[in-house]
Amino acid sequence: MLDWLKTNAAKARETLTIEVAKFKNRTFMEATANACALISAADGEIKSEEKLKMVGFINNSPELKVFNLNDVITVFSDACGKFEFDFQIGQAEALKAIGKIKGKDGEARLLVRVACAIGASDGHFDDKEKAACRLICLELGLNPVDFEL
Repeated sequence: MLDWLKTNAAKARETLTIEVAKFKNRTFMEATANACALISAADGEIKSEEKLKMVGFINNSPELKVFNLNDVITVFSDACGKFEFDFQIGQAEALKAIGKIKGKDGEARLLVRVACAIGASDGHFDDKEKAACRLICLELGLNPVDFEL
């Protein structure tokens, strides 16, 4: 997955944008925003720099521009607040939102690809971010190996 993203970044963005547009709905948006928060909190703490990075990614990402930015930021901020209150509660709530698309194979696979893209958005897809993506895969009933995780 990571090699695919590196070698086909422009094409991958275009494809993700088209695919996300197919699933433009509140449940998918909430799952996406919660996945962003989960990736951001991967090290156990959401730093203000990470929030800004994630909000910047959401704001500038063609994949997520199909959603109302204010709605995405509100859901992301709420999810971050839960992580800041208690990591386990935040993780459980994020996975609950993510799990709502379980069984919708196209949406679930796309969410994992978007989560991986978010994890790699700073040019470094670290082990904790990969572990968070694996957790998302497991919540969705997907095999992490399918995404090179």
